Amino acid sequence: MNLDANLFSVDETLELRRKEVVGLYKKYVHHGRASSQALLNLDTNFVKAEDCIVWDEDGREYLDFVGGYGSLNLGHNHPAVLGALRKVEDAPVMMQSALSKFAAVLAHNLAQITPGALQNCWFCSTGTEAVEGALKLARLYTGKKNIIYCQGGFHGKTLGSLSVTGKKNYQQPFEPLVPGCISIPFGDHEVLEKVLQEHEAAAFIVEPILGEGGIILPPDGYLKEVRRLCSRYETLFILDEIQTGLGRTGTLFACEHDEIVPDVMVLSKSLGGGVVPIGAYITTAPIMKNAYGSSIEKITMLTSTFGGNTRSTAAAIAAVETIVREKLPQQAAEKGSYFLNKLQGLQEKYDIIKEVRGRGLLIGLELAQEGGLLDYLSAGSLKKLSSEYLSSMVGAELQAKYGIITLFTTNNPNVLRLEPPLTVTYEQLDQAVDAFDKLFSRYKSFLKIAFRSSRSAISSFFRK
Repeated sequence: MNLDANLFSVDETLELRRKEVVGLYKKYVHHGRASSQALLNLDTNFVKAEDCIVWDEDGREYLDFVGGYGSLNLGHNHPAVLGALRKVEDAPVMMQSALSKFAAVLAHNLAQITPGALQNCWFCSTGTEAVEGALKLARLYTGKKNIIYCQGGFHGKTLGSLSVTGKKNYQQPFEPLVPGCISIPFGDHEVLEKVLQEHEAAAFIVEPILGEGGIILPPDGYLKEVRRLCSRYETLFILDEIQTGLGRTGTLFACEHDEIVPDVMVLSKSLGGGVVPIGAYITTAPIMKNAYGSSIEKITMLTSTFGGNTRSTAAAIAAVETIVREKLPQQAAEKGSYFLNKLQGLQEKYDIIKEVRGRGLLIGLELAQEGGLLDYLSAGSLKKLSSEYLSSMVGAELQAKYGIITLFTTNNPNVLRLEPPLTVTYEQLDQAVDAFDKLFSRYKSFLKIAFRSSRSAISSFFRK
């Protein structure tokens, strides 16, 4: 152990500039990620955040339309959540030899607002851990082993949740994955029924809207058919509301749009108010009781070191209370309709926008891939390049030139996600629409955007 090591303090860390951060990240975290983000000018050193606005080290303002991939429904540093943390700053953070009153109250509150008979919670630290817990619950409760999931779906990157994440590029390097996981198309209940007939399944896990898959909405009636089929074949219906839950899609939970109740609902992201990480699943009392019973051996299967700790559950209590009190689901529905309409107006103006879709403030803007003569002359490489990097280049240009922060969806990189905090104002929505309008009016093709983005990246690189 080197007791004379040159260690940074928190105060010294706060003073680091952009170039220093990139250098440390390259050397000690991941060189490739730091280099690629620096090349796209996505290595800004943000130093302050409030609601929908973040500031960089030079004092420039940006609008955050990524929203922590749906973690920031309340925006950055909401005072109610920070206030809750201050109120418990003297309390024990975790005491495994006692029952946490904050975990008990959060479970009670979630049981009041979730649909149907969902009642019993298990708390952990992240969304992927919550998915792992839900998959184990299904196997234990049903005694079956197979899990059915959807192509294009995303449920996490730990080994179990990766096994039901529908992107082969993520899965293949880590094979063999958890056995018994069966992939089917999203939105096709007939295929689901066929697989349920052929395989005894412990669970079917699905997102109500594919988030990382490109903001893909299911066909009307799909989730109702899923509910019917899972009941018929005695398969648990696990609904992943990690990204869609707590107001994002215009209702408190996305499943309310379809008037269905899953057997297990998985939550995380905005549950912690955008400040503290927390994950959870909530299920019915009979499922929890029959799966884990009351024996000491089974009860100890439910432990998670940081799960249900005082600070994460206090933050979640404040977040849930604020979302309900301020009617943020209704705000998301109204603002989302307004925003979607404005963006669809841009689609009519610019061929580079293939489609705009979404619900509430979970919106995807899909860009058209380059084709035609140039693609023919480049032996298909131009189309491949545009499908992989066009949204990154558009996002980089939006951030560098217009101060609008967006990112692509990981399972469908040709789609830009637009999921600002639910507290976003109409003026800020107009600002984002105006930025897209100005960008696409100047650079109407992939080649022009690529050229401009490359110039910006090279210029920024040398400034650093």
